Amino acid sequence: MSDNSAHEYWKSNIRIVLSLLSVWFLISFGCGILFVDALDTIRIGGFKLGFWVAQQGAIFVFVILIYIYIHLMDKLDDRYNSASETESRSDEESRT
Repeated sequence: MSDNSAHEYWKSNIRIVLSLLSVWFLISFGCGILFVDALDTIRIGGFKLGFWVAQQGAIFVFVILIYIYIHLMDKLDDRYNSASETESRSDEESRT
């Protein structure tokens, strides 16, 4: 992988990580602490939604985000691995 490709790969990786962390922050801090009063007007299974999000919802979202990260990184790895294979083939062809 060339230096430029490696730089683009890590830029994409950081963009994915920051976007998923911002979702997790919004759910855990925003819904669990900041917006809890508004969410407490809604009830799920007899529990206030703000309480449920703070106790269980944020954990569920975190686990889902882990699987989303795995999926996105697999796609990113496939994209850059195929690009690096193409580069290595063209380098080999240019040498011969």
